[in-house]
Amino acid sequence: MTDLGTVAWPPASIRTGRLVVREPEARDRAAVVELFASPEVHTYLGGPRGRDDIEREMPAAPERRPGRFVVERDGAMIGQVTLTENTRHRCPVAVGKADLGYLFLPRAWGFGYAAEACAAVLGWFDGVLPDEPVVLATQTANLRSMRLAAKLGFGELERFHAWDAEQWLGLRSPVTPAGSGDVEGDRGRHGG
Repeated sequence: MTDLGTVAWPPASIRTGRLVVREPEARDRAAVVELFASPEVHTYLGGPRGRDDIEREMPAAPERRPGRFVVERDGAMIGQVTLTENTRHRCPVAVGKADLGYLFLPRAWGFGYAAEACAAVLGWFDGVLPDEPVVLATQTANLRSMRLAAKLGFGELERFHAWDAEQWLGLRSPVTPAGSGDVEGDRGRHGG
């Protein structure tokens, strides 16, 4: 993957029908602590960390870095989406690719916010790095995440065992630039 450091950062906020996807701000700290301490959020991620530990370790403002987006609904953070270069992975095929990650507070589950926010971030990514594939890994037991991966156009690359559970690795092929022979109406998403 081309390093996101080469991309102008931060990008302008991305507005969808219901959400604002933007860089983290100091006002997001309490919601980030809640997100990282939530047992529900971390069911498939090895379990939550203690709230006291998170409070103690987290800076006054959540980390701002290329590829990290906060998802806001009605002025409040409800989740985050990340796109990072995968420099180490249990599956060699994922190394060097952009890795999509997302976490949402339980009160935001079931409304399609994750799909809306991830699609917006992937759309932004397609615009700044159109030739880059994206991978996504999740536990096969996480049925919501598996459905979201399919909805976003990720197709299975392989399954592997890690963290005492079966994991799924999916790939979303890069967007083909317009005018390169795509069938009319195909916006260039392939795979999956």
